[in-house]
Amino acid sequence: MEKRTELYRGKAKTVYTTDDPERLILHFRNDTSAFDGEKVEQLERKGMINNKFNNFIMAKLEAAGIATQTDKVLSETETLVKRLDMIPVECVVRNYAAGSLVRRLGVTEGQELTPATFELFLKDDALHDPMINESHAVVFGWATAEQLAQMKTLTGRVNEVLKQLFDDAGMLLVDFKLEFGVDANGTIVLGDEFSPDGCRLWDKETRKKLDKDRFRQGLGGVVEAYEEVAQRLGVSL
Repeated sequence: MEKRTELYRGKAKTVYTTDDPERLILHFRNDTSAFDGEKVEQLERKGMINNKFNNFIMAKLEAAGIATQTDKVLSETETLVKRLDMIPVECVVRNYAAGSLVRRLGVTEGQELTPATFELFLKDDALHDPMINESHAVVFGWATAEQLAQMKTLTGRVNEVLKQLFDDAGMLLVDFKLEFGVDANGTIVLGDEFSPDGCRLWDKETRKKLDKDRFRQGLGGVVEAYEEVAQRLGVSL
C-alpha cells in the first residue's frame, strides 16, 4: 500500500490518500491539544498508544456486529481505513456528568445519568463545535433524518458494548464522542477513532481520571494514564 498525499491534518491525526482510491491511511501523531488548540504539547508514545488502542476497540465493536472504518494496522502509528464520506455531526453519549455538561447545566460532576444522554455537535473547529439538534442537521443538509436515526441507534449499541468492556476492567466510561460516515454502498459506518483523546474514563473505585482531562486540567501523567487503560484492557503495546 503506497501512502501518497496529505488529505487532512487534524489536531492529533493526519489522513493520507493511497494508491487505492477506496483506502486511506490514518497517522496518529504525538500531538496533544486542548481548548481549541490553545494548549498544545508533544507527548512521547501517545500516537503509538492511541493507534493500538483504537484498533483494539474497533475490533471489539466489529465482533459485536458494528461496522467500522478500520481495515488493518500498518505500523506503530498508522492504520489503513476504508474511505468514507464523513458526516460532520459528532454523536456524544454521557453516562456520568462531566466536562461541558457540568459547566452548561450546573450539575454535579460524577452524577450518574440514567438513561445516558445523547447530544449532537457540529464538527467545525472555527465555530468551536457548537451543540446542535436534529432539526439543524436536517435543514442545513449535514445529515438526513434517516442517517441521524441510524447514528443514534449505533451510538447506543457502542455504548452498551464499551460500558461493559471498561467495567470489566475496573473503569467507568463517563462519556465519549463518535463520528460516522457513509460508504460506497450508502451504509452508515463508524469512522475516525476511539481513544482516551475522545472519551472520559475514570477508575471505578477511586474516580481517578485516566483520559485527556489529565492534560486539560494539568494533572500530569497523561501518557502513563493512557498506558494504564490499555494494560487493563489487555491491549498489546
